[in-house]
Order: sequence, then C-alpha cells, then structure tokens
Amino acid sequence: MLQRALIFSFLATVAAAAQQTDAPDDDGSTELEVLDATSSEHASTSIEQFQWLTRPIIVLADSPNDPRFSEQMELLRDGEEQLLERDVIVLIDTSPAVQSGLRSRFRPRGFSLVIVGKDGEIKLRKPFPWSVREITRAIDKFPLRQQEIRSR
Repeated sequence: MLQRALIFSFLATVAAAAQQTDAPDDDGSTELEVLDATSSEHASTSIEQFQWLTRPIIVLADSPNDPRFSEQMELLRDGEEQLLERDVIVLIDTSPAVQSGLRSRFRPRGFSLVIVGKDGEIKLRKPFPWSVREITRAIDKFPLRQQEIRSR
C-alpha cells in the first residue's frame, strides 16, 4: 500500500511538472517537459511525434523506486537549463506491466537511458544513469546539433 502511494505521489509530481512546461519561470525560461508514457494522457506517445522538433531522452525502469531511475531524474532536473538549450524532452516509463509504445520499441532490461536525435534515430543507449554534462556533450556531437550551433 505504501509503495502504491509513493508511485502515485511520484506520478502526480511528474504530471504537474508536465502541465507547467509552457509556463515561464521568473527568468523567462520554461521548464523541462517530462511525459509519463504510462499515463492515460500520454499513452499514445510515440517518438515519431517529436521528429525534427525535439530530442527525446527516454528513461525506462522496472519501478519508480529503482535507485538508478531516481538518480537519473535528479540529474536531469539539476541540468534542466542545458537540456532546454538543446531542445530536449524527457519521456519516462516505470511500469513494465503497462507495455507502453516506448517499452515495446526499446525493450529495456531493467534501467535504460536512451537518447534519440531530432531525426528520430537512436543515438545512444546506456544501462546506467548519465550526468547532464555527459548527455550534452554527446548531443553536441550530433550533426544536426552542430548545424544548429553554426546557424546561431
């Protein structure tokens, strides 16, 4: 029962964050968008809908209580500004029982971090949490990101 309450609390927090993504902060920036692919609201979420618009970072785990999942989400929140500069959106799935489209496509075994380019191609997969510094360095090497940097 306690575990169910913790899961509900976490998902409510994620949902609240996702709803506030378009609201500017005090400094004029927006928040990092985090979508739960197992929620009914985002159940039909697919990578294709983000193609050429954003760079999805997919965080998959067998439970929201997985320490690797918690660590990864904390790292992403701490580096929110750098991720927003790179047009990142975060998609999460912590419920293997639901069999979301993300879980079907990426077939994780336990924890998995997947970085997808704006072109819709998988650029990187990691079975452990990665810091935002490592993630942004990898993204900055993508050809499309290089083009974006040059055009600014």
